[in-house]
Amino acid sequence: MARPPISKPKNLSGPKRTRKPAADALPTREQLLEALAQQTDIKGKRDLAKVFGIRGDMRRPFKAMLAELEGEGVITRTRKALRRTAALPHVTVLDIPTDADPDDLHAYPAQWNEEEGEKPRVSVLGGRDARVAPAPGDRILARIDAGDAEVPVYTAKAMKILDKPRRGQIGIVRMDDDGARLIPVDRKQKEMRIPQGDLRDAADGDLVEVEVKLSGRLMIPRAKVTAVIGNPMSEGAVSLIAIHNLEIPYRFPQSVIRAAEEAREATLKGREDWRDVPLITIDPADAKDHDDAVYAQPDTDPANPDGHIVTVAIADVAAYVQPGSVLDREAYVRGNSVYFPDRVVPMLPEGISNELCSLKQGVPRAALAVRMIFGADGRKRSHSFHRILMRSAAKLSYQQAQSAIDGHPDDQTGPLLDTILRPLYAAYAAMSKARDHRGPLDLDLPERKIVLDAKGMVSDIRVPERLDAHRLIEEMMIAANVAAAETLEQKKTVLLYRVHDEPSSEKLQALRDFLGSLDIAVKKSDSVRAADFNGILAQSRKAGNVEQVSEMVLRSQAQAEYSAENYGHFGLNLDRYAHFTSPIRRYADLIVHRALIAALNLGSDGLSESEMLHLPGIAQHISATERRAMRAERETADRLLAQFLATKIGARFEGRISGVTRSGLFVRLFETGADGFIPASTLGKDFYRYVEERQSMIGERTGEKFTLGDRVTVRLLEAAPVAGALRFELLSEGERVNPSSVRRTKKRPSKSYGPKGRKKR
Repeated sequence: MARPPISKPKNLSGPKRTRKPAADALPTREQLLEALAQQTDIKGKRDLAKVFGIRGDMRRPFKAMLAELEGEGVITRTRKALRRTAALPHVTVLDIPTDADPDDLHAYPAQWNEEEGEKPRVSVLGGRDARVAPAPGDRILARIDAGDAEVPVYTAKAMKILDKPRRGQIGIVRMDDDGARLIPVDRKQKEMRIPQGDLRDAADGDLVEVEVKLSGRLMIPRAKVTAVIGNPMSEGAVSLIAIHNLEIPYRFPQSVIRAAEEAREATLKGREDWRDVPLITIDPADAKDHDDAVYAQPDTDPANPDGHIVTVAIADVAAYVQPGSVLDREAYVRGNSVYFPDRVVPMLPEGISNELCSLKQGVPRAALAVRMIFGADGRKRSHSFHRILMRSAAKLSYQQAQSAIDGHPDDQTGPLLDTILRPLYAAYAAMSKARDHRGPLDLDLPERKIVLDAKGMVSDIRVPERLDAHRLIEEMMIAANVAAAETLEQKKTVLLYRVHDEPSSEKLQALRDFLGSLDIAVKKSDSVRAADFNGILAQSRKAGNVEQVSEMVLRSQAQAEYSAENYGHFGLNLDRYAHFTSPIRRYADLIVHRALIAALNLGSDGLSESEMLHLPGIAQHISATERRAMRAERETADRLLAQFLATKIGARFEGRISGVTRSGLFVRLFETGADGFIPASTLGKDFYRYVEERQSMIGERTGEKFTLGDRVTVRLLEAAPVAGALRFELLSEGERVNPSSVRRTKKRPSKSYGPKGRKKR
């Protein structure tokens, strides 16, 4: 991209000819800069002196003038030449440092040739009228103003917040007879050789970061190791690939660790004393942190017969993580915790998340609590927020709580059954009535849990049983989140919403086309509700094809995200919703806690003016880190499953077609949930056409049809653990339909595939 000049010499539009000063006179600053801009063959002071005829007594003041210009940054000296300092383009990409002051943001060019001198510092302008509100750590596309001075003073107005690309390519080193080669993690990239001198200390099997160099007349790509990350196949390290490939921060700086170690327990000052309220935590059996606690009791108010009072208390992270502190900046950069089968990459150091903000049994802990009153019909009548000091009465697992309610209490749950557990389940039973009346999207897709052995290898894959204890906690957390959003709206304060848009018209039409092929009718209006999808799912259950329909309904949904503007939560069928219940692992919840503290005058550590101003940028950033975490978790699961199945090459498996594309079929195995691919060229001896509206591949001659959701038998042909990829051979025959019924897709031309991948013309 061409760089504009810093100043505006008058004759730059004419021939490239430097105006010389009068004899025995020094050139002006403008003439010097003009010469450097126009005459690229000037290599240093001597060349420049020849241009202007500098000799004798003129040399000393001439050198002084050049030194002054260099000191001011107007010109720069490199190993090759002395030249005018390059200027930034009018529109360019900038990186805001993670430690930048949110109230006085600055940035540097994302790309800069070090030979041009030191990177220029750019002040990022903000204000309440700014359309884009960036924050520390963001990469932005910005409009640049250099000012009118001879030496530019750069300011920038953000136009868009961009995703940051990876620093370098990631891969696994493999040694062979010819030396070393790199197997890229990204399956779309090709293998490369690593010259012996560029291997550093990497050994066979190590995960490394490389830069790519082109060598020789044929410009053959070679890899040069820039960092040895470790062996991802060693004990408990498979997640290292995703962590480094997606640049997830996983080591805390010493300053952050020190800040966590120096934090002290909150006291009763400025808090209500709720240590006698028997709040309890209900979590997974292997949970290491406990950030939410619940308690319920019958409402004794005669005006609310058979009503319930439900209290949800959440760890008061805001008391320990102050706006603008090193803990806060690190939490913002991470955005959220990332959960892998073999490790957790936390948003906050363990001294905060697992200690001071973990609601441990019998230990006083700071919390932010919401007390909600529900009627017998489960509808919330009122609520109030309180900043408290609490003491958990018990730490239970989901299985413990459910077993006690089902008539099998243990030594811990027995004494809690009548006083704590039964009132909780009674309140949940009432709240379930309101939930059913509200009609949130009822997609019941099983989630598998990968269990690892001591060496970090897959030992088991389970579908955890879905208990009422899970649903109880979920329903009470949803109610608390809604209460937070309602309170902040009532106080007319800024709010970070959790939003989920309704499906787009294009996705709805694709769903209608697919459901039409199954003889399931859908109303044609673009205005749909979650209840409409529930009706579709109910029809599919009766027809016996709920798996097919559930997959397509899921694909039709928009992605939930964070936003400073509210457009509701379609999936939950709620007009307003915010994340309040897990501030130790989601930055969004910490922002909501601070907003409540500020709006309700619960302390001096509430939401700052700077955070209010930059809320749209914060929402964009943490939505991106959430997507990054989801991708990392998914990729790691794929790699672990591919590693697990690598010893089963040639084995037969039962599964279901989970995706249909022009290039082939995706199949998800029933036993493990692993996904693999069947190339279209291997489907059979026919030519297969991809029919998008039916989500099918259909043989043009035989009418053999393979459709999303079909049960199939496959043979495992290949497993690539590093890439997390599996390749199958299809053993099942498809349903036969009339070949003449194969219609071309309305949206774009269909493609046909024959044996060995030949495209039919």
